[in-house]
Amino acid sequence: MARSLRIEAEGGLYHVINRGNYRSAIFGSEKAKAAFLTCLGEACVQTGWVVHAWCLMSNHYHLAVETPRPNLAEGMRWLQGTFAMRFNRIRRERGHLFQGRYHSLLVESDGLGAVCHYIHLNPVRAGLCTVNQLADWPWTSARWLMQPKVRLAWYRPQAALTHAGGLADTPAGRRKYADYLAWLAANKAAQRELQFERMSRGWVYGTEGFVAEMADRHLQAKVAPAGPVLREIVQASWRVELTQLMRRVGRSQAEAATAGKAVPWKLAVAAAMKTRTTATNGWLTAELAMGNRFELSRKVNAWKRAPDAALARKVGLPQTPKPDPL
Repeated sequence: MARSLRIEAEGGLYHVINRGNYRSAIFGSEKAKAAFLTCLGEACVQTGWVVHAWCLMSNHYHLAVETPRPNLAEGMRWLQGTFAMRFNRIRRERGHLFQGRYHSLLVESDGLGAVCHYIHLNPVRAGLCTVNQLADWPWTSARWLMQPKVRLAWYRPQAALTHAGGLADTPAGRRKYADYLAWLAANKAAQRELQFERMSRGWVYGTEGFVAEMADRHLQAKVAPAGPVLREIVQASWRVELTQLMRRVGRSQAEAATAGKAVPWKLAVAAAMKTRTTATNGWLTAELAMGNRFELSRKVNAWKRAPDAALARKVGLPQTPKPDPL
């Protein structure tokens, strides 16, 4: 199985997740949760990490971590290893505590606050408490945000407050943040706009430009990933090229979803994509809403034999010159 993508950087921002082995309830007791927080605090002191949000569920955890030094892997190795050793010693058990290597997503700075909201609302989505009870629920940093007296030095609430509307870390600002979480918890459209569904899967969370930058950085590394990770990186580069071509023809992703399957501008964009990239027919038909992937090559080839000259220029395709008359 391909390993998850790891890009470490000074000032890196990450959403880190891991589960108990076989999804076991490693945080089933309050003592276990408290012990993990103690280990997390020790790890932050050792590594210089800053934690912007955290949540402990019964069988998994979420962290929004900033690494002033490029040491996520080093710190996570210490954190999980130390907690597992202490947990097994107390329980007189052996074996793996976590299901494997942690999962981490690179987070763009502008999206960090949204990730914090997602983490804070985890117990609400799981039905462990209501959104109105978050300020007193002890196992998420939402309580720390609302109650400054319980915060530890390695926690910072500013990213969540800023993203929720430039709120200040004051009693009034914290009350407004509670109202914002209540609104967000009830507003599925807002959650979709923030792309909550992307925050726990894949390898990166951010804009297309950020995804492309991170993909390029990784592709220049000496060791290339394989399997799903490589596919995600390659598709990120396809998406950047597709976005640029759509702009050239003055179209948007929303228009692609509603326009006809074989309108000329779609054929021009698909032709350019197949010329410049290794994008597959299946990927192109899904992104451009072009229907049957088996028909795409036939339609694109037909368009290339008699292209629209203006569209061909816009997407940068060379036009086949007409043969000289005999």
